[in-house]
Amino acid sequence: MAKIGFIGLGIMGKPMVKNLLKAGHEVVVYDVVPAGVQEAVAAGAKAVASSKAVAEQCVFIITMVPNSPHVKAAILGPNGVLEGAKAGSLVVDMSSIDPTVSKEVGAELAKKKIRFVDAPVSGGEPKAIDGTLSIMCGGKKADFDEALPIMKCMGASVVLCGEIGAGNVTKLANQIVVALNIAAVSEALVLATKAGVDPQLVFEAIKGGLAGSTVMNAKAPMMLDRNIKPGFRINLHIKDLDNAMAAGHAVGVPLPLTGQAREIMTSLKVDGMGDADHSAIVRFYEKLAQVEVKKQS
Repeated sequence: MAKIGFIGLGIMGKPMVKNLLKAGHEVVVYDVVPAGVQEAVAAGAKAVASSKAVAEQCVFIITMVPNSPHVKAAILGPNGVLEGAKAGSLVVDMSSIDPTVSKEVGAELAKKKIRFVDAPVSGGEPKAIDGTLSIMCGGKKADFDEALPIMKCMGASVVLCGEIGAGNVTKLANQIVVALNIAAVSEALVLATKAGVDPQLVFEAIKGGLAGSTVMNAKAPMMLDRNIKPGFRINLHIKDLDNAMAAGHAVGVPLPLTGQAREIMTSLKVDGMGDADHSAIVRFYEKLAQVEVKKQS
């Protein structure tokens, strides 16, 4: 079993640490928020006082923080991983960030002969809890192979997509598809409701056909139950779509539908739903149509 450093104990990081502990690994943790650290320690992890201290104690280090600036702070900033890590250490960033930042972080670590893999995840809190995340990786094959057994404690699918940055490009592609799929399901169920057809029956009728998807199966029931408790918050999806737009602009790819989805989510954030699940996109369409999507029987 390995000794693993883990930085970032939020909605995703906490269950990921618990799955590493269940697999028998020793886990050393740090977060700027004490509550997450306390929960991880209660599950069997050991807490230290900084990202630097994590890296001093572990040669395999995972970061799972909200966005690009947090990754740079945790790894390259004062008291960060770079200050404490030994040459030959392997850093796996499982945050969802701008691919150009992944490349920048990887290059800085390489100066000290520290290896790096970007490995963002998809599946939200439910799949983090049951250890069935989809993990998309960028880095050298040898580094990926070394990290694979540990990542398999947290994910059902772990794929090397290319060099450093490729994992986050893949995650951004994933987030575009998820956002637009939720928006399409929302439009469809609002149409059904306004037209007087039970949206539950519409969902049951179409989910087994070409329109069916993992996104629909996960999010339509939440819409029908009027449940917006977050598995994945709108604020975080806005962050991902901002990164997707930036990546698109950097390589000259227009993303018109992604831009529309991002503006829909921004409207919901203005309405106070930034911390709601992204299935709350349906509320945007409900407001336009003056109806509520819900089970009719």
